[in-house]
Amino acid sequence: MYIKEVIIDGFKSYAQRTHVKNFDPMFNAITGLNGSGKSNILDAICFVLGISNLSQVRATSLQELVYKNGQAGITKASVTIVFDNSDKKQTPVGYENFDELTITRQVVVGGRNRYLINGSNANNNRVSDLFRSVQLNINNPHFLIMQGRITKVLNMKPKEILSMIEEAAGTSLYESKKQSALKTIEKKDNKLTDINKILDEELNPTLEKLKAERASYLEYQKIQRHIETLTRLVVAYKYTRAQHVDQNAAGEVLSLQDQINTVDNDVVASKSEIERLKEEISRLEQTRKGQASSKLEVLESEMTDISKREVKATSDLDNVLDAVRQEEKEKESMLRSIANTEKLISNKSEELTAVREEAEKYKELEEKERGNVERAESNYTQVQAGQMEGEDGEQLTYTEHLMKLKDSLSEAQTANQQANLKLAHSQSSIKKMETDCKKAEWEIAREKGEFDTAVTVVEGVERRIEKLGFSQEVHSELQNEKCELENKVAKASKQVNELVNKFPQLQFDYVSPDRHFDRSRVKGLVADLFTVPDNQYAMALEVAAGGRLYNVVTDNEDTSALLIKHGQLRRRYVMIPLNKIRSNVIDREVVNSAKRLVGGDNCHLALDVIQFDKQVEPAMKFCFGGVLICKTKEQAKKVAFDKSVKRKVITLEGDVYDPAGTLTGGSRNTSRCVLKELSACKQSRSDLTQYKEQYRQVEGELSKMERVVHQWEELTGQLRLKKHERDLLEERLKQTSHYKDIEELRRTKEDLAKQKEIVDNFNDKEKSLLKKCAEVEAKMKNFKSEQEKELKKSEKRILDAKSKLNKCSKEAKAKVNKLKELELEVSSELAKELEGLREQLPKCEEAIAAAQELVEGAQLKLTECAAVRETLAAELGAQRELIQQCSAEIENFVKEQKAAEKQISSCGIKLKELTHKLSKLNKEASEAKQQVQYYLNNYEWIASEKQYFGQRDTAYDFEKQDLKESDKKLERLKASKE
Repeated sequence: MYIKEVIIDGFKSYAQRTHVKNFDPMFNAITGLNGSGKSNILDAICFVLGISNLSQVRATSLQELVYKNGQAGITKASVTIVFDNSDKKQTPVGYENFDELTITRQVVVGGRNRYLINGSNANNNRVSDLFRSVQLNINNPHFLIMQGRITKVLNMKPKEILSMIEEAAGTSLYESKKQSALKTIEKKDNKLTDINKILDEELNPTLEKLKAERASYLEYQKIQRHIETLTRLVVAYKYTRAQHVDQNAAGEVLSLQDQINTVDNDVVASKSEIERLKEEISRLEQTRKGQASSKLEVLESEMTDISKREVKATSDLDNVLDAVRQEEKEKESMLRSIANTEKLISNKSEELTAVREEAEKYKELEEKERGNVERAESNYTQVQAGQMEGEDGEQLTYTEHLMKLKDSLSEAQTANQQANLKLAHSQSSIKKMETDCKKAEWEIAREKGEFDTAVTVVEGVERRIEKLGFSQEVHSELQNEKCELENKVAKASKQVNELVNKFPQLQFDYVSPDRHFDRSRVKGLVADLFTVPDNQYAMALEVAAGGRLYNVVTDNEDTSALLIKHGQLRRRYVMIPLNKIRSNVIDREVVNSAKRLVGGDNCHLALDVIQFDKQVEPAMKFCFGGVLICKTKEQAKKVAFDKSVKRKVITLEGDVYDPAGTLTGGSRNTSRCVLKELSACKQSRSDLTQYKEQYRQVEGELSKMERVVHQWEELTGQLRLKKHERDLLEERLKQTSHYKDIEELRRTKEDLAKQKEIVDNFNDKEKSLLKKCAEVEAKMKNFKSEQEKELKKSEKRILDAKSKLNKCSKEAKAKVNKLKELELEVSSELAKELEGLREQLPKCEEAIAAAQELVEGAQLKLTECAAVRETLAAELGAQRELIQQCSAEIENFVKEQKAAEKQISSCGIKLKELTHKLSKLNKEASEAKQQVQYYLNNYEWIASEKQYFGQRDTAYDFEKQDLKESDKKLERLKASKE
């Protein structure tokens, strides 16, 4: 497809309609003078192809493409391009039947812009897809190669070249369509999200509200019917009871009047008894006043004086004892100081001895190094004089050294010959011994065979014991472990029982309702179904759950009904069926609002601070989903009454803030927190289970080992016996002469080996001496060169020795200085301090002796006071005993008088009670008549149905129905109805 014609009308400089024909299919060039409109023809082609970057056609807006911006009367720019579409291989998709394609683009002043394809309107995307399907993407940055861009194309990066190839191949069209489709999908997803949000926030809440209103209306009708039934039952019961009271009132009145007369007679008898007792008490008091003479007062006065004196003496004694204790403390402190000083002097003396030894050691080392320096200098002098150091460190000439080496060589050769002689003698002795041993070889073999047989038997028994795999140490360890586990199980069981008995409400036991009942359907108490990772929330959670902690969680309502009917429960329980329970969990937005108020770490949803199994989540939400927990009271108050929250809040101490206006708090026993104790109980149960499992494993291992214990004991006995037999055979074998000969042969062979080693050593020594002789002879030949080497070595030895000498001198001087410092410290400072403490010690002892004398005087005075006090106490006791006898009789009479007065008081109370009962009975009889008449007047159905009141198996069977519970239920229904 290529351009055949271009028709330009009102576009840029072409005010008149201009028709450009005869385009070549392969190559075209536009020529003309400057300003003749060459570039505008190319701009017109780009305009139709849909260029989006108007700067490439030298314009900033589409209106600028109209001739003189529409100010010359021309308000529209139009460009039409006729394409040759005869090549069907390159035709755009959908236009295979057209040999020519006419595409027009028009722009009108004011912004209107439209396309026409073969005279029909088309949108921008359709035209863009048409051109891009034949690789005419004008918006590709490499579609137009303008002046100066050839170099840039040649220097393109691989990524840019790939983009150009994709554009030429036509694949970029699908990539752009893909991006457009992705954007459309994203828009649709956003729209779908908005629709879901409208459903969740507006439509669904409205539907839920309507459903709730319908359920409330149905519940209202159900309650109304129930109210009518219960009202009839309650009214019938009250009518029957009032009628019964009215009929029985007369007989009860007569009975009460008889009781009142009896009580009046008892009161009269008690009053006469009181008068008699008063007379007796008056007589005894006069007698007691006569006995309370002035002697008792005098004794009490003397007793008071002596007590004061005794208290003063005790105080003086305490003061003196305190002084003695203080002086003794000072003495102990002084003794400790003396001991510490002596110890310090001892330590310093030891340190002084050690430093003195080190100083002497360094002096000796200094002398030694000085000797080394002198020897090195002497060696240097001797080397200059042609001498060398011998084997023993002595200085010899080369000739003397060579002679000495030859003497040593001669001695070594002589010793080697002697060693060879001994070696030959040992070899001949061995041959003779071997000949003797061969003669008794059969007897030795027989005895050795018996011994080997015994050894084989012992090894066989040992293998059998090893094959059993029994270890006595392991068996003992297992038995000890079993005893330890028994103790641990007993201790853990005791702890669990104590905790369980401490909280009996946490015990939940039941009997399976039927034989095939699955006990996993019963999850257990709420308190057992969650854990509290952080115990600081335990009290708050306990308050939040309240009585629900002791509710029982089941899988459904059928299981709950079975448990109540046939589970033989020991007390009443509230059931929580997981499939029916509904919870009101606080919304996350509300929780986040609360956290923003007081900080994220200071406020939590109660449900978030516990851990539980996913199965019981509905029950946990029911118990903990509607409560927030704050750390302090101020934070709880702030959260509870905030408009954005308005939820019940509990503090860590258990105080409850309810937005309804109530506040619960005060003293609470935080040490008896059920959840904390329950956590300890769970841990104890876990430990108990673990110990039982370990005990079972140990017991199993012991039972396995018991099977082989008998065999092991039997084999061990055999092993001891066989070892004894083996040892006897071995001892007998050693006592035979043949065995002794063999042992002698063995020792001789060992000596032979040692002799060979000695001969080898002498051979090595002989070789070494020969080598040294050769070296000395060589040095004698090369005297001058060897002398220079030895001189250099001697110079080096002198320098090393002097360096070591300087170092030792410095160390010795430092040790001497330290020695002087320690001697000064021990002899002057510490000695003076010790002498001062020892001088103060006798003075302290004298002060203690003086204080002891004062203590003895105070104790004597206190003893005298105590003796006088005891004498006075005896006299005072005798006098008081006389008075107490009289007082006891008076007290007895007073008690009898009080008993009589109490009898009168109780009779009075009883009389009032009987009078009150009588008036109350009369009042109840009157009220009962009124109630009967009231019920007959207000409930017309009573007259027709009263014959059924209280009858069995009727709607008015009072025995079958719990009337109190029915009355309460009626009140609750009325309240819920309102």
